[in-house]
Amino acid sequence: MVVELTMQNFEEEVLKSDKPVLVDFWATWCGPCRMVSPLVDELAEEHPEYKFGKINVDEQEALASKYGIMSIPSLYVFKNGENTKKTVGAMPKEEILKLFD
Repeated sequence: MVVELTMQNFEEEVLKSDKPVLVDFWATWCGPCRMVSPLVDELAEEHPEYKFGKINVDEQEALASKYGIMSIPSLYVFKNGENTKKTVGAMPKEEILKLFD
């Protein structure tokens, strides 16, 4: 399951999560985002040991601004409330999974 993240649930779902969390910053008009989104969905189904969330940057501008999102898709991994990895742009599913390493 992929969680839709907002300012209201970000702290609870990401920063306080007991699992590593991959956050996908995206927008509906972004072509590369539309390529990455189904891969994130597949990974969420295949890897219950991790948590996956998505932030629509147009609807959650404050969160996008807080994390300095300038380009999308941006994928951030959080562990124990800390941002440990970040990458920008479309990539294959295997590369997305490696972000947890």
